[in-house]
Amino acid sequence: MATNRNPRFKTSRRFGLNIYGHPKALKRQTADAHQKKQSEYGMQLAEKQKVKAIYNLLERQFYRYYDKARRMSGVVGENLLALLERRLDNIVYRAGFARSIRQARQMVNHGLISVNGKKVDIPSYSVQPGQVVSLRENYRSNEMFKQSFNELKTFDLPYIEKSFDNWSVTLTRIPLREELPYKDEVNETYIVELYSK
Repeated sequence: MATNRNPRFKTSRRFGLNIYGHPKALKRQTADAHQKKQSEYGMQLAEKQKVKAIYNLLERQFYRYYDKARRMSGVVGENLLALLERRLDNIVYRAGFARSIRQARQMVNHGLISVNGKKVDIPSYSVQPGQVVSLRENYRSNEMFKQSFNELKTFDLPYIEKSFDNWSVTLTRIPLREELPYKDEVNETYIVELYSK
């Protein structure tokens, strides 16, 4: 399986966004007074690369989501973000089971996660509203997972309901664009324009 191995801190600094949730990711971030003005294409490309980095996806995977979003009713860009947000590895990250999207994907790959009580080891699995994502019982005594789930408050999101007693989260509904954690840092319209050319 292809893996995105781009340097995490460099990627975060490039976009001015702490994509991987590491406390030191933006430590060396500096304002560049001589930054070149980007062309329209450059801005569109940068926006696509940013969203790909947020969800830790490669180009082929990302385009498949765009193609699916394009064929759905509604606004293409908002459809795209909602599809990405519902990926199982992302829900595991948003739940607080993992401290980064990469760690979340690894947890799913290694069979630590169940959906509605059944083990699912496919990171791209699309979680549906009402489905319950939980850490499998064998791994609940792990101190790292315990600390992350109980203490990580980075994402208190209106479409994810946590149950600390059951080590689980429920996707209550399709997330709205204005509820996403990075809503102010992303312009998905640029991505749609780029792919529409």
